[in-house]
Amino acid sequence: MSKHDSSLSKDQYNLLKSFKKQITHPQSSAIAKQPEEPKAQPQQEQEDDFALFQKSMQGVKKIDSSNIAKIEKNKKKKPDAKILAKRAAATGPMETDQAELSDTQAMLNPVASQAALSYRIATLQHKVFEDLKAGNLRWFEAVDLHGCTVEEARVAVLQIIQMTKDENQNVIKIVHGKGPEAILKTYVNGWLRQHRDVLAFVSAPENQGGTGAVLVLLKRAEKNPKFKQ
Repeated sequence: MSKHDSSLSKDQYNLLKSFKKQITHPQSSAIAKQPEEPKAQPQQEQEDDFALFQKSMQGVKKIDSSNIAKIEKNKKKKPDAKILAKRAAATGPMETDQAELSDTQAMLNPVASQAALSYRIATLQHKVFEDLKAGNLRWFEAVDLHGCTVEEARVAVLQIIQMTKDENQNVIKIVHGKGPEAILKTYVNGWLRQHRDVLAFVSAPENQGGTGAVLVLLKRAEKNPKFKQ
């Protein structure tokens, strides 16, 4: 087709010419349109960047973590009966409302090693006693009398009761054991029945010591000045 063909305008002729060129050389236009790939960073520039980084880090020291205080939860130690007794012997017993525990009750009423202990004052609500019996009342402190003499055990029982009252708590556990002669168990049974702050006590459920321990319910220290409303 001649460019002098009067049936085509100049613009149409140029468009047709361009189209024929693409058909004749299809790869030329594609190559022309491909973007140039980014040139890789020369090795020398990479080394210069690393040297610059090292220079900027000069004088920087790793933080010494040895002087950072470690925060740990204070683990509350259970009262030790012998320590309580020795402390009372050395410094005098803490104020225990002049409580005196006689051994007469224990001598007149020995208990068997496997016997279940149970005591409550007449005015105590039945539901509260049943909750104590079932182990549903959370105890504040526990003291283990194993290895104590009778006198050490007596002091420890008085001390643990007073400690509990001072904190305005009202449930404790006393582990007396259940040896063949049940000596400490017999004495604990007698002492708790005499103490005026004891509302009830009962042998613990199996998962809390069974007949080798008692859960004790105490009067709350309503007049304690530390807990005035």
